[in-house]
Amino acid sequence: MTKFATVLCAAVGAAALLLSAGAEAAGPKTVSGPGVNPACFIPAAKETKFFQWPAKKGPYRIALVNGFVGNTWRIQMIKTAKAYAELPEVKSEIKDFKVVSTGTDAAAQLGAIEDFINQGFDGIVTIAVSPTGFDRVIRLADQKGVVLTPFDNILDTDKVMEVGEDQYKMGTMSGQWIEKYVGNHGKLLEVRGVPGNSVDRDRHEGFRSIVDKAPNKFEVVEVVGNWATGDSQKVTADAIAVHGHFDGIFTQGGSDGTVQALIDAHQPFVPMSGEGENTYRKQIAEYWKDGLKGMSYGQSPALVAIAMKATISALQGNVMPQKVFIPIPYADFEHMKAGEDYFPDLNAQFFADNSFPPCGITFTAPQIMAQSEANK
Repeated sequence: MTKFATVLCAAVGAAALLLSAGAEAAGPKTVSGPGVNPACFIPAAKETKFFQWPAKKGPYRIALVNGFVGNTWRIQMIKTAKAYAELPEVKSEIKDFKVVSTGTDAAAQLGAIEDFINQGFDGIVTIAVSPTGFDRVIRLADQKGVVLTPFDNILDTDKVMEVGEDQYKMGTMSGQWIEKYVGNHGKLLEVRGVPGNSVDRDRHEGFRSIVDKAPNKFEVVEVVGNWATGDSQKVTADAIAVHGHFDGIFTQGGSDGTVQALIDAHQPFVPMSGEGENTYRKQIAEYWKDGLKGMSYGQSPALVAIAMKATISALQGNVMPQKVFIPIPYADFEHMKAGEDYFPDLNAQFFADNSFPPCGITFTAPQIMAQSEANK
């Protein structure tokens, strides 16, 4: 073999090796189900496809890239993530765990995700600031063999594994609740979440699909409460000052603030569908006989733990659903048990639903509240 041929063969071999490596790190394969641990990782629909990544040896470097952090739910979510990472059976699987909150700027969040990918992190869980605009970081994650897992505010794509709850269904549940206890006409207050998020959009669309449907004749007043107690209280108070009495209320979050605004304005309680805040459930337990016929669905902050569990499972090479929906936790004034659905002696702001036994996730309030929401 000539010297030129030897060099040429070496170059071809190197190129083939690079192509092979690139093929191995080209993202997950679409495979047949069922997936691992189906009692925990429940496919969102019958047509949900399944992914499988090449197995990596642990322990892993995992990052949580949060966006908005200005409400109780996000703070509890970060604390839950840290508590989950500290569990002995999880800690042995994680070599490095980082947390960063980037605010509501989508470009800042995308930049943080890209930075973690380039640092060599194995898995990234994220609450997306926007349901679109992630194509570039998804491609980069696939190229680098990184498992990117949006949860809570998920993306409008089927290119990544996602963990959430059926937000549209939460909206329809709330609309049906209003119909049941208010009737088919009257003035309703809808307290929405953070603008631009898929959760806010999907809950709103689900709710309006019910209350706007004939023969209903509701007048709906929309305000933005950012899923935060203080914001919801202020915008509810403002709405009462402008519009007077409402016949029913749907709030996406900051539910306890909405109730407090009714109390401060000396307004009669009305049927209300709200989130899973412990304080809100305590209010229902206290005031339901006075007219606060309340329903509380739960978007659990423990979603972050399930997303981290799913990410680690995917890195281990297990077959995973592309989209996981967990059951929607639910309680109402007729079915609400102290010590299970709410905690009467807990005065701190806290979301009550944090137990998912099929996933091995059963957090207590002290476990979560002992953590910090600061970047790590």
